[in-house]
Amino acid sequence: MVWDLNYRKSIISEYGRLKENFVSCAEMKAFLNIHPEVTKAVQTGMPIVALESTIIAHGMPYPENLETAKKLESIIRAEGAIPATIAVLHGKICVGLGQQELELLATQSDMPKASRRDLPLLLAQKQHGATTVAATMIGASLAGIHIFATGGVGGVHRGASQTMDISADLQELAQTPVAVVSAGVKSILDIPLTLEYLETHGVPVICYQTDEFPAFYTRKSGSKSPSRLDSPQEIAAVIQAQRQLGYPGGMLIANPIPASYSMNKEQISLIIDQAIEEADRLQIHGKELTPFLLNKIKLLTEGDSLFSNIQLVYNNARLAAQIASAM
Repeated sequence: MVWDLNYRKSIISEYGRLKENFVSCAEMKAFLNIHPEVTKAVQTGMPIVALESTIIAHGMPYPENLETAKKLESIIRAEGAIPATIAVLHGKICVGLGQQELELLATQSDMPKASRRDLPLLLAQKQHGATTVAATMIGASLAGIHIFATGGVGGVHRGASQTMDISADLQELAQTPVAVVSAGVKSILDIPLTLEYLETHGVPVICYQTDEFPAFYTRKSGSKSPSRLDSPQEIAAVIQAQRQLGYPGGMLIANPIPASYSMNKEQISLIIDQAIEEADRLQIHGKELTPFLLNKIKLLTEGDSLFSNIQLVYNNARLAAQIASAM
């Protein structure tokens, strides 16, 4: 009798939970706009690769940003996968963009930057926003996409012990089930502390075909690879194991920039130090810091860093599509 009563209570509790989840899903759909091609790909099990939109709106100037966005999608298609560029447009998280939407992101000069904390405000006020790594992971997860290609993820900034400047990307990797392919983390960051932070939060870090963790513009960082795998199939198997275990978070797949486009480690380190010194002098911090540093590095390298940036993103998109296809 007691068992029967407890069983009935558990059924009622489960029904309430399912009903609450159903309402949440219905409410969530009001803020989500998935492109028909992406919806079909999810339903039929086709490989899909998510792409962020800050690289279009904030990562590089026009028209290189639009050309890069189009090229990224074509690279993913050439590998047999479906691209899904993500952005906030008219108060909706849009997963999969058309030509006009890409052009809007590439040309609107005051496009807000959208991370996790910004999404509620942008959605409620029906605004636009270019999604960062964190917000793109959220959009990808809501749409049922498990692989995301970007340039470099954020991390622990130099001097974070005083400023507490740690990117929301790292927390997102710990709580959202999307695997992110990047060229390591941006060279402007404290890479050893970033790796330590990821380890503390249980985020797997896999380096592709290298024993040294890559540092965005260069293949060398001085930090040892936490783990190395040499094929997309091996990486796909790890992602599937993580999902089957029910882990809540994602993982970082560090793909070094191709050697032919890699910048000299000593030279780029000096330039980054110079850019950081200027940012400190001008008291630039927070979300304005990374765009300032990347632009300053581009100027100091006479555009070489932008060229390397574009090439490493292409390389990441290709690997992401290969992993997605292997899954």
